[in-house]
Amino acid sequence: MKRLLYCIYQLFIAIPVTIIMTIWTAFLVGLGCTIGNGHFWGYYPGRWWARTITRVFLLPVKVEGRQHLEPNQSYVFVSNHQGAFDIFLIYGYLGRNFKWMMKYQIQKIPFVGYACRKSHQIMVDKRGVGAVRKTYKTARQILESGNLSVVVFPEGARSFTGHMGAFRKGAFALADELQLPVVPLTINGSFDVMPRMRDWHFANWHPLSLTIHQPVYPIGQGLQNVQATMNQAYDSVMSSLAPEYQGFVENPDQ
Repeated sequence: MKRLLYCIYQLFIAIPVTIIMTIWTAFLVGLGCTIGNGHFWGYYPGRWWARTITRVFLLPVKVEGRQHLEPNQSYVFVSNHQGAFDIFLIYGYLGRNFKWMMKYQIQKIPFVGYACRKSHQIMVDKRGVGAVRKTYKTARQILESGNLSVVVFPEGARSFTGHMGAFRKGAFALADELQLPVVPLTINGSFDVMPRMRDWHFANWHPLSLTIHQPVYPIGQGLQNVQATMNQAYDSVMSSLAPEYQGFVENPDQ
């Protein structure tokens, strides 16, 4: 009965509010980034949008570890990727101004793609060597500008099982090149709310949590540092996963 009532609530309240908020936020981001401070308008409307959506879906959110972050420090944040609500959780509750490194296909999503382009999110295009180089050049420029971070899902795709797949090296190589700390993030609950196999279906009610781990600082520069940072970040993310999602499971589309 509770499930039925929650679906009815989504149909008549949560989903309409989400659609309206998405359109309004896209308009606000586009206008603000065109005429004003892109640093502000490229982040804060998205943060308000994400918080509104988690609240309108009645999802409790718990955040731990913000004390690990230093003010005015740029970071490369790396997170497991459980489901669609990862976006709302990180955008709404990380509490740092950042840019996403996201698949270029997201540009095709109505309103969302427009807002991403106007706010200069980093579109990861792997259709050629030149496109990949352009992606990382953009990320370097953003991080070198100061007091701005990037968020990456190093698995490359959402999990089919809630478990973590393998990490790719790109984000860690970027952090190594610029000698920036990597901050691992662990998401719990997003797979239970809406796994990728149920995109565009009703959400399930489930608490969400975001754990911000201690930064992993460079121990040098080069392949050894990249591998060591990636391994430590992977272990940190895994350590806070719910017991039922512990352990490596390969994602077939990695």
